[in-house]
Amino acid sequence: MMKIYFELNGEPVYTEIEPGEILLDLLRRLGMKSVKEGCRTGECGACTVLLDGKPIRSCLTFAAKVKGHRITTLEGLGGPEELHPLQEAFLEAGAVQCGFCTPGMILVAHSLLSRNEDPTPDEVREAISGNLCRCTGYVKIVDAIMLAARWKREGKWS
Repeated sequence: MMKIYFELNGEPVYTEIEPGEILLDLLRRLGMKSVKEGCRTGECGACTVLLDGKPIRSCLTFAAKVKGHRITTLEGLGGPEELHPLQEAFLEAGAVQCGFCTPGMILVAHSLLSRNEDPTPDEVREAISGNLCRCTGYVKIVDAIMLAARWKREGKWS
C-alpha cells in the first residue's frame, strides 16, 4: 500500500492505493459515479477526468500519478441542485440520450472552453473526437458546446 494526497473536486484527499491501481478504480472507490468504465483501453473517453485542468483517460492513468495534483470529475462542476452551465447547455440542446458519454464530453468541453471561449464547430468536433457517443451522432453535443461557449462569452458563466 502507498499513501497519496491529491485534490478531488476542490477537496483534499488522503488515501491509500494498491501498487498498480488505476485512477478509474480509485475514483470509483471514492464514490465518483460519473467516471465510467467503457473500455479500459483509453479508446472511448467515458472515463475522462481533468488532471490540473487537462483531459486524461483515468483507465490509462496510474493512481500514483495524481499525487499532489488536482483531479476534477463531473461531480466537481455541478450537481442536481446547481447545474454547471455546460450541463444546462447539454440539457437545453438535447445532447443527452443514454448519458454514458456525457460526463467525459462535458469535461472535455470544459477544458476546451477554458482555453478557447469562441471555438468553431470544427474545433469542438476535434476536442471531442476522443470521446465516443453511440446515441446522438454528435450534432446535438456540438450544438450544446457551442451554446455554452456563447453563454460564456456573454458572461453567463465564468
